[in-house]
Amino acid sequence: MNVFVLDLVLVLGLSLVLTVCVARSPYQAVLQHSRIRGRQQGPNVCAMQQIKGSDKKYFTNCKQWYHRKICSKPTVITYECCPGYERIPGEKGCPAALPLVNIYNTLSVVGASTTQMYSDRAKLRDEIEGPGSFTFFAPSNEAWAALPTEILDALVSNVNIELLNALHYHMVNRRLTSEELRHGSSFASMYQDFHVHIHHYSNGVVTVNCARLIKPDQHATNGIVHVVDRVITAISNNVQTLIDVDEDLETLRTAIAAAGLTAMLEEEGQYTIFAPTNEAFEKIPKETLNRILGDPVALRDLLNYHILNQMQCAESIVSGTPMETLQGTVLEVGCDGDQMTLNGNAIVTKKDQLGTNGVIHYINELLIPDSAKTLLELADGSSVATATRLFVEAGLRAHLTGSEALTMLAPLNDAFKGNARPLTSLMTNHLLKEQLSSKSLYHGQELETLGGAKLRVLVYRNNLCIENACIAAHDKTGRYASMFTVDKVLTPPMGTIMDVLKGDDRFSILVGAVQTAGMTELLNQQGALTFFAPTNDAFTALSRTELNRLMGNPQELAGVLRFHLGEGMLVSGGVGSHTRVHPLEGKKLELGVRNYTIYVNKVPVAEADLMATNGVVHGINSIIKPLCESPLNPDSGWSSIRQASGFFPFL
Repeated sequence: MNVFVLDLVLVLGLSLVLTVCVARSPYQAVLQHSRIRGRQQGPNVCAMQQIKGSDKKYFTNCKQWYHRKICSKPTVITYECCPGYERIPGEKGCPAALPLVNIYNTLSVVGASTTQMYSDRAKLRDEIEGPGSFTFFAPSNEAWAALPTEILDALVSNVNIELLNALHYHMVNRRLTSEELRHGSSFASMYQDFHVHIHHYSNGVVTVNCARLIKPDQHATNGIVHVVDRVITAISNNVQTLIDVDEDLETLRTAIAAAGLTAMLEEEGQYTIFAPTNEAFEKIPKETLNRILGDPVALRDLLNYHILNQMQCAESIVSGTPMETLQGTVLEVGCDGDQMTLNGNAIVTKKDQLGTNGVIHYINELLIPDSAKTLLELADGSSVATATRLFVEAGLRAHLTGSEALTMLAPLNDAFKGNARPLTSLMTNHLLKEQLSSKSLYHGQELETLGGAKLRVLVYRNNLCIENACIAAHDKTGRYASMFTVDKVLTPPMGTIMDVLKGDDRFSILVGAVQTAGMTELLNQQGALTFFAPTNDAFTALSRTELNRLMGNPQELAGVLRFHLGEGMLVSGGVGSHTRVHPLEGKKLELGVRNYTIYVNKVPVAEADLMATNGVVHGINSIIKPLCESPLNPDSGWSSIRQASGFFPFL
């Protein structure tokens, strides 16, 4: 029985520990990490990271500690007393707990003496010295100093009403620790019950009306003080109302109404809107803007790309973070010093315009998602500029700007070096007749181009290819069409393997050898073969005696050629480390890539990806020999070939 009780106590104790760990707030987790980093300095010391050249300090998390950067700016480590503790002269660390006094007296010791002074002027002192249990979000001295002069003058010129109301809006009539300041919560303030809005982010940043708590949890006898980095104001309007009354957002307001999003932005929610100003819309070419504004689907996608379904105050951002938009794709929301950034660009001109259901950040550039773009716009400014230019020069601009369901196969710029094929036929075969997603492609699928060519999809373990061209980047899916970036200029098949060999003078000896070996029909029939085709140089590298002997023995010649023919279709993009191909005769062909050159059984491929309707040809300048499989039997790789055609002494 005693053992059972002991086990029960241990289980309950472990459950309690796990519950406490799970329940710990993000701020408390960051505070604990700062304590750990500061403990060598003595008891109750917290490590803080201060951005160089500014007064901004943060409790440190693990990532920031090692990167030593916040908002892309270097930081210095400072050591300060953790909340609720103070130093004693001559002793290490911060061994003494701060004396517990009322809120009024607490203000003077936590860097909020200006708030204490204004509390005196507004006759709030008696209230925050007396009995009760309050939470005071107290602006720091620097926060008051940063307040625009006209606003501060309006407050202090009417201390009994305006200033008192402003201070009451910073107070809640109950004690709220940082643990109780949960993400998305709101509490009635002591100013006409107008709510203050709390956000407690996963990185440990806590905000009230987008003001960051810089010294949370300063306990007092009659409540608690959280020092904040700005003076907050009462919120009464939703984000749609804020947009409605701002002339600088007139174009945005019209677009929201046309897209039918007005009702959504008036409802309860937690939105972040990156609001393009009139100037941002004016920067867009008229043709593009009119097209989007006249297309309800594209317009809705455009606007939803500017909206997050979560409230993200500027102070919550300490590094670039991907965030999903209502449109379904991701924006990287980051910061560079004091500037807020989107996708790495400092285009935010005004931050933290707060509504009851979200926050607005003004931007001076319009963000156009791929889903609202034409093919030409998808390709603009990317790594396929050469392909884009050639499509236009080939007279295909109408296809790139229209509403056809197409897929563009856009080769990278470097892929066009040395290409001399006719422009129009070349580029029309890079436009597929339907809008596709690479995720829906499957091995053996046949695709038709605008030029009438039939292309095959080839799926490999390490790549997805269409004929010889393999996908080199994520799809871009536009309004009507998609773009696949590919690594090579596409080569549609123009005939059988035998046709490819006959059409290339480099393989004239091989063509004769194929005919001598009786393999012409094999290389003309339907199927999927990979031919590592010896060039004339490969044959002439043999002595005349060896060549004559080989050509004079059709059975032996057939065995050698069948060893160069692999089952299945393998283009260069499908070759990875130790890729194996089963030859039609013999045990294996082993392929690999070194310094961008493909090797088959250690023989380099001179020219890859000569596409045929029944396979692919790779030109080689040496006859392939089998790899030795055993040091005790160096010729074992030939065993299956010998059975059919005997030993090849010239090899």
